[in-house]
Amino acid sequence: MTTIRRFCCNDLLRFASVNLDHLTETFNMSFYMTYLARWPDYFHVAEAPGNRIMGYIMGKVEGQGESWHGHVTAVTVSPEYRRQQLAKKLMNLLEDISDKIDKAYFVDLFVRASNTPAIKMYEKLGYVIYRRVLRYYSGEEDGLDMRKALSRDVEKKSIIPLKRPVTPDELEYD
Repeated sequence: MTTIRRFCCNDLLRFASVNLDHLTETFNMSFYMTYLARWPDYFHVAEAPGNRIMGYIMGKVEGQGESWHGHVTAVTVSPEYRRQQLAKKLMNLLEDISDKIDKAYFVDLFVRASNTPAIKMYEKLGYVIYRRVLRYYSGEEDGLDMRKALSRDVEKKSIIPLKRPVTPDELEYD
């Protein structure tokens, strides 16, 4: 049986095997610690029996006004636990927190333009491609900014796609 719980400091020493996928972004320890300290509600881990980490989701809430949103910084599932809808459960958890607790207008995420399986999964979860970000990943590969409107965005303004690609310099960061 899978247990989904808040990520804790000890997990930082146990989740490296989940990050082995070449499409998974990895960060330094201080980056993970910052998320754990600032946005603990947005950082969860899925565990199998025997306390084996199956996957995790890390995110935050940011923006102002109608740009107030939840952001998925990373979601990844270890290869042996894929195709069990674990990513969907983790995404739904982050969306619920963004919607019901933080009253965000939308959830967004960035995905490599070449990562077709992930793009299709996000589309099945209700995400749309909002814009293309040129050379987003290491200054080489384009990223797609995908969004899903939440209940506060009644008119779904947050997911109206931009007509032109943007550069990383044009992105808004908090």
